[in-house]
Amino acid sequence: MAGLSGRHVIAGIGHTAFGKLPGSDTVSLNVEACRNALADAGIDKSVVDAVFVKVPSSAHQFMYGQKVAEALGIMPRIGGAWDQGGAANITLLSFAIMAIEAGQCEVALVCYADTPRTGNRGHFGRPRGDDAAYGWFSTAAGYAMVHRRHEIEYGTRPEAFAAVAMACRKHGAANPHAQLRAPLDMDQYMASPWVVEPLRRDDCALVSDGGAALVVMSAKRARELGVAQPVPVLGFGQGHTSFELPQRATLTSTEAARSGQTAFEMAGVKPRDIDVAQLYDCFTITVLMTLEDYGFCRKGEVGAFVADGAIEHGGRLPINTSGGLLSETGMPGLQLVMEGVRQMRGTATLQVPGARLCLVSNQGGTMHTHSTLILGN
Repeated sequence: MAGLSGRHVIAGIGHTAFGKLPGSDTVSLNVEACRNALADAGIDKSVVDAVFVKVPSSAHQFMYGQKVAEALGIMPRIGGAWDQGGAANITLLSFAIMAIEAGQCEVALVCYADTPRTGNRGHFGRPRGDDAAYGWFSTAAGYAMVHRRHEIEYGTRPEAFAAVAMACRKHGAANPHAQLRAPLDMDQYMASPWVVEPLRRDDCALVSDGGAALVVMSAKRARELGVAQPVPVLGFGQGHTSFELPQRATLTSTEAARSGQTAFEMAGVKPRDIDVAQLYDCFTITVLMTLEDYGFCRKGEVGAFVADGAIEHGGRLPINTSGGLLSETGMPGLQLVMEGVRQMRGTATLQVPGARLCLVSNQGGTMHTHSTLILGN
């Protein structure tokens, strides 16, 4: 796998508006995002021969990948729809790279769109198996259990969770495309109402309509097509667990450790080499545990790691510089990859000076699935 490092690039990125988009459906949002990504790459859709689509969480459909390809006017050699929850986006990017490397396609679109804000939010609030009889409903309930367990095992204080929320909200406030452009201070965080205790409202991602897309190809093909700002993919990895939350041996470790190790080894870099990170922030606990499992700090020391603005722009490891799921859009995953691309191009609104390596994480379910991406410039 190390031989793949740098051989493929993200050639273009595109997205729709984020927030409440009445009258839009997921297929039309995918088409809009793909059109914008192709324009960003400076190429015509006629060269695209693969379409990889993340299944919309709020509206699962049969043959969904084919519906999107047909709406795009593309007859792909390879493609389809995939579901790993929020981890699927980086996974699909890696599948596209492996398909290109195997000679199955040359230029791939990776896209995702969803409409839970104006459509069906039932996926996020559904009952959780037999435990629903005891009140376990919603995605938030599972993360609340993990959040509480981390507090119990390591003494993690509310200030650590607040540091994540404040960083993402600060960065989102500077992003003209963000759904929520409102900074957050410690007093506001502490006064935020409970969703599922100990989760406060400001620990939880937004619910958003929107779409996003990437164009993926080999570095050689990008040169042939005259792509202006290709960003090399240096490493990627995955790690998954099949266990439901109550069955896990531990609630305070995730397969981000395996996913991250695979990506770091492929890229030939260490956590200390990373200049900026876009970390999946469906809930603040996800960011804290991802930092630990990637090896940026030891277990139980993440509170000190994120203190005093360390993960804000200007800190030692800026995260989610466009606002993440907590501020830019709750539409999961691809917005983090796009901001990583902007950072490596040097075009981000909150650009990290001299940034040469960006780490991106995606995560799905209740820490069931994880995928990792390392970008260079």
